Amino acid sequence: MYRSLLPFFRLLEPPVPEPAERLRAIVSPFFYVESVRVEPDGVITFYGHLLSPAEDVFPRLRSAFEAEGFTPMLRKAQGREVVIAVPGVIHPRPVNLTINVLLFLATVATTMWAGSFLAAPLTSPTDMLNPLRLLKGLPFALALLSILGIHELGHYFMARRHGVDVTPPYFIPVPFGLGTFGAFIQLRSPVEDRRSLFDVGLAGPIAGFVVAVPLMVLGLGLSEIVPRPSRVMAAPLLVQWLGNIIQPHGPYEALRLHPIAFAAYIGLWVTAMNLLPVGQLDGGHVAYSVFGSAFRLVAWASMFVMVLMGLTVWSGWLIWAAFVALTGPEHPPPLNDITPLDAKRYVWFGIGVLVFAVTFLPRPF
Repeated sequence: MYRSLLPFFRLLEPPVPEPAERLRAIVSPFFYVESVRVEPDGVITFYGHLLSPAEDVFPRLRSAFEAEGFTPMLRKAQGREVVIAVPGVIHPRPVNLTINVLLFLATVATTMWAGSFLAAPLTSPTDMLNPLRLLKGLPFALALLSILGIHELGHYFMARRHGVDVTPPYFIPVPFGLGTFGAFIQLRSPVEDRRSLFDVGLAGPIAGFVVAVPLMVLGLGLSEIVPRPSRVMAAPLLVQWLGNIIQPHGPYEALRLHPIAFAAYIGLWVTAMNLLPVGQLDGGHVAYSVFGSAFRLVAWASMFVMVLMGLTVWSGWLIWAAFVALTGPEHPPPLNDITPLDAKRYVWFGIGVLVFAVTFLPRPF
């Protein structure tokens, strides 16, 4: 008797909303659907398993979902693979390049100002008003902005190669210190998978490093050997090696860095700091790509070490820890969080670790 009632009970089941039916038809050729869940906010989740590798399926899903007004995400949950359809598609607005250009020109001026003090001391208070004095800071400004700019362009071009919409670099001028707080680009669309995230994250530090090393070689060649003062600025391993090769000096001597060498020193330090495996830093992007969900442990361990070093080695680490805390030490996953890295990217990961090892300084200043 109960068999005759089954059609009746099926009629009482809530119907699947129309968008879910359309998306299920799109998903079915690539994904065996075991169940569907529709949230009140319109998010649709398909539980099951992929019928083909995620890296082959996801680009096709994304194109079809976006045509329906949804953004797909691919995850693993409770031993199953999950396709999540989030209502809405990001359409970035055009970038106003005027802001980028003005910030860059302002940063050229402020870094030339800072570099002029490195190149020559003030002879009188009125010397600060001499516009020709700024020209003495040009070598420092060009070297530093080349490293920072190429670093950001590495991110920019790699992001564009992977179809990620990004802004051109924004430089940050400041009228003190080094004349700048660096530069950044802004992601304006989600990253598709871990491979794209890895490439975009590592491209900047590697590009900046490739520019900083020859500038360091040039700057060390222009530097002077002087009697060793009571306090000497620490140098990362790479700078120590290059200094001993290019400008050999004894234990009671030191190098007075040329402004170009000092700019390269700052560039190498920035490279190391950006490679820290935490939050939204470049190293955070890379480490999440490698460790996935285990990245959370790596990030919080890094935060703990930064705070500990800030209390015992260099107080600047506390500032960096506070900066990371503003955006959070953890990292959001890319749209496709299933596709793993391939062998060549693990090789590049090893190269990134090596770059970090030869440029990192516990106490940079």
